[in-house]
Amino acid sequence: MKLILTQEVTGLGAAGDVVEVKDGYGRNYLVPRGLGIRWTRGGEKTIESIKAARASRAVRDHDQAADLKAKLEGAPVNVSVRAGEGGRLFGAVTVSEIAGAIAATSGAQVDKRTIVVDHPIKSLGAHEVSVKLHDDVSATVALNVVAG
Repeated sequence: MKLILTQEVTGLGAAGDVVEVKDGYGRNYLVPRGLGIRWTRGGEKTIESIKAARASRAVRDHDQAADLKAKLEGAPVNVSVRAGEGGRLFGAVTVSEIAGAIAATSGAQVDKRTIVVDHPIKSLGAHEVSVKLHDDVSATVALNVVAG
């Protein structure tokens, strides 16, 4: 089955890519979750619009990504959350909250889909998250979770 990816799928491709997948994977997983749409001959306009949107969100080039990496790794980012006794959070720190804190601290707008959290952050203290800025540039951001 041929699909046009609407979002990045790890191990498969980026938004706007035309991929060949097994029928069940496409029909039961990718299409219902909105990660892909069926490929048609008229889908060329769709591919172009997806790639244009992706290009506008993406960091323009490798040098700009390197500059942004230095800026993000330069200072720790503080995220203020509600916490109970013993430093346990009410829920977990979301990537949206992290993206907002990065924007407030460094002034750099980071797409929340590029933030990688290895394990859910459910306690106060120092943590690390990874931000994929470019295909071959990723920054490790020091994250301080504080009670607020």
